Amino acid sequence: MSNDFHYPEDQAPGADPADALRLVVQVRDAEIQMLRLLVQKLKLQLARRNRMIFGSASERFADGTPAPQGSLLEGELLDGIGLKKPAGAAVSPVANTAANTAANDKSVDRSLPPHLPREPHVHRPETTPEHHDAQGQPCGCGQCGGRLREIGRDVSEQLEYVPGRFKVVRHVRPKLACVRCQRVFQAAAPSRPIARGLPGPALMAHVMVAKYCDHQPLYRQSGTYARDGVELDRSTMAGWVDQGDALIDPLVAAIRRYAMACDKIHGDDTPVKVLAPGTGKTRTARLWVYVRDDRPAGDPSPRAAWFAYSPDRGGEHPQDHLRGFRGALQADAYAGWPRLYATGQVREVACWAHARRPWWDLFLSSKRDPDSLAAQALARIRALYAIEDEIRGQPPELRRAQRQARAGPLLKAMRTWLEELLPRVSAKSDIAQAIGYSLGRWRALTRYVDDGRLEIDNNAAERALRGVSLGRKNYLFMGSDAGGERAAAFYTLVETAKLNGLDPEAYLRAVFERIAEHPINRIDELLPWNIGLAPVANRATRRKAA
Repeated sequence: MSNDFHYPEDQAPGADPADALRLVVQVRDAEIQMLRLLVQKLKLQLARRNRMIFGSASERFADGTPAPQGSLLEGELLDGIGLKKPAGAAVSPVANTAANTAANDKSVDRSLPPHLPREPHVHRPETTPEHHDAQGQPCGCGQCGGRLREIGRDVSEQLEYVPGRFKVVRHVRPKLACVRCQRVFQAAAPSRPIARGLPGPALMAHVMVAKYCDHQPLYRQSGTYARDGVELDRSTMAGWVDQGDALIDPLVAAIRRYAMACDKIHGDDTPVKVLAPGTGKTRTARLWVYVRDDRPAGDPSPRAAWFAYSPDRGGEHPQDHLRGFRGALQADAYAGWPRLYATGQVREVACWAHARRPWWDLFLSSKRDPDSLAAQALARIRALYAIEDEIRGQPPELRRAQRQARAGPLLKAMRTWLEELLPRVSAKSDIAQAIGYSLGRWRALTRYVDDGRLEIDNNAAERALRGVSLGRKNYLFMGSDAGGERAAAFYTLVETAKLNGLDPEAYLRAVFERIAEHPINRIDELLPWNIGLAPVANRATRRKAA
């Protein structure tokens, strides 16, 4: 747009100067409005980036947010639209969370776990030596010398830590010779995870869990062990990881078969940095996860999370991962999924958590204005989640009936609201993009209403990837594609054990004790739900038992 304009005295003879001036004012008003929109968009991008770097990733927020300043995005442009909040949306539009509990709240169980060993320390009152018995215990009153008897006691508990320790297991195999026939007998050498290797099953499990569950790179583990006087070079432990990966490959394949043998699965991916040899730089690869978890639909079947690695994000990778799978795939809007949907064997089920995310960014940019359009959208989505909270764990038939009766009308009203709002906002605004995301995937977003086995979102897969996200902040990058494949294998075992309530270290220890000599045609016996370990009792379980 040119900055040159003509004032009334420059107009052609006979032109109305007032009309020319009004035209100039309209042009300048349009330019100002465009610049305002640009500034608002840049502010939103800056706020979003700052939140990604410095803010919390959670989209859950407590009620009672104070009234903030006006919206940065709506302003005069959206004045007069006159859209009202949905019924019942007077409360905070974002998800509810439990309020911070006070330290003396009696409803919260803060007792120490009962399975921990107790070491009693009896503290007796001080008395003079002449009032002690033969063992040095006080037996008489320090004032009058009378006999003391116990009338009660106060007991308090203190949690203490005993540092982990190494030990050396010596396998002694005596050679026995018969005195008559001179025949020699000796027991067979016990099985080891690594043939003639140094680490025992427990040490192998500890190194793997520290790396893939507790996010401790091998060089940090090496320094930790050195403080105990045990020198373990990280290259040595890297060899253990490599050989351990070869051992668990059949078990990982068994978990994959189990995960794919269902009619609904959650899928997602996350970026990881991988060293590019010879360049001194890293490139972006991907870890994919596919989760089978039907607990919200009341199915007690075991849960599984299978991870896969790929050097890039090409659409051929999920096609290879899900070859032979037939059913519903709950996933995000990744551009590679439609190739699967086009086959007709995989049904698309979209995620309301992803549809909510752009509205959440807009809500934050409006300083959490409870009257903003973003707040209204979040209130409508929150109403859908409130229904899911009530029916979680119920049979699919009941979930389907409740969703059709309660969520169906809410979704119909929300679509009407979005369609009425879309033509009234700028096509390039972030509000239009948020609306377009939902309307463009409306069939996939609402498919869960008619199928009680499906979920409203893909959070099962995102939870499984949480450990990867924490891990990449510690190890920064993987050394090679082979390292990425090893990580996928161990993440599969660790996350599947956690999904089934097992301690990952105890599970891996049991696996490494048996797998070296375990028949491969019976590998399913080593799956987390078949291996015979008791689930770890969490705080909620202990409170329920009490």
